[in-house]
Amino acid sequence: MKIAILGAGNMGLSFSKSFLKYELIKPENLHLITRNKSRISKIKEEFPYSEISIFEEVRELDADLIIIAVKPQDFRYVAENIQFSLKENQMVLSIMAGIKIEKIQTLLNHPLVVRAMPNSPTLLGMGITGYTSAEGISFSQLINIERLLNSTGRSVYLEDEDQLDGVTALSGSGPAYFYYIIDAMIKAGVEMGIEENLSKLFVKQTMLGAYHLINNSEKNLEELIKDVASKGGTTEAALKTFEENSFKDILKSGILNAEKRAKELNG
Repeated sequence: MKIAILGAGNMGLSFSKSFLKYELIKPENLHLITRNKSRISKIKEEFPYSEISIFEEVRELDADLIIIAVKPQDFRYVAENIQFSLKENQMVLSIMAGIKIEKIQTLLNHPLVVRAMPNSPTLLGMGITGYTSAEGISFSQLINIERLLNSTGRSVYLEDEDQLDGVTALSGSGPAYFYYIIDAMIKAGVEMGIEENLSKLFVKQTMLGAYHLINNSEKNLEELIKDVASKGGTTEAALKTFEENSFKDILKSGILNAEKRAKELNG
């Protein structure tokens, strides 16, 4: 399989590294395309055996799969300035937030489109990607796409494309919510007199341990909270403050606004 990645940013390069790591493609069958000329030398250092091109200079594209990894705000410009024509049997995989399959098909004048929403832990092969496809794509073609996506972590096929905006808000943007909460916890530790690096250690290890407890316990989240929050204790004092300030509602509202923005990106 030959793969071209249109948009050699963080996500495009992390996908490339996963494909090569698991030997799903040969380095010489990977074509990375960027609009940023200043990044060419750095990309060549990381991918010495792959083809690297400037977007405006690509006149032909020999690839079985074209992955569109540009920012959604840049897609219209990219679609209107493509110098090559898409061949009938070429597959397109979009990892752009918000841009629906129908719009991609229209702007590219090409029917074979799969839309996916990964998240940043794909950099470590620990991401999760929701994906869906246009009509007319065969089961074997979807299996090939899933195989590629699974090299970056886990993937889940969704029948309803509208759910991808929710996936974008929940898992695509999700890592930033955790970083935000972790940052607040670390700063609280510093305010209590704990040295910053030590505060980071306590918070990060706490998060890691809590994750493993969720994964390995038969208890639900409410029961796990009760296990920590003894009556009249310190945890209960913190949780009471969260409830009084509607922290859960604020978090949900933010996630719903992220979904709203994902829908707007298709406009």
